[in-house]
Amino acid sequence: MNAIRDHISFQSETLSLRDARNTMLASNIANAATPGYKARDLDFDRQMAAKIGDSPVRKGDARHVDNLVSVGADRVQYRKPLNPSLDGNTVEMSVEQMEFSENSLRYMTTLTFLNNRISGLMTAIRGE
Repeated sequence: MNAIRDHISFQSETLSLRDARNTMLASNIANAATPGYKARDLDFDRQMAAKIGDSPVRKGDARHVDNLVSVGADRVQYRKPLNPSLDGNTVEMSVEQMEFSENSLRYMTTLTFLNNRISGLMTAIRGE
């Protein structure tokens, strides 16, 4: 049973993190008009690196921009706004919608990979 768990664990961990990130991004979009609301996000690469030991994506150049402000060991980070608002709300709808769309697409891709792995296991179990 451990072999099966090991075979699908990467995709299941990825799916779990993508779901948590979608929830945060949806919350940001829902609170776009709430004064003082701080846009939150999850650094997916950092969280996956913590789970698997290393990150496949790295900041390769000093000119690359990191727009998340870390809040310690917690998974939640706050986004630095590109254009600060007067009411203190840091949600920028264009950024949040783009991040949500990208994360949703990656969620669906991970789900497809997971389904393919499970289908492959089922084929092997049936001996086809």
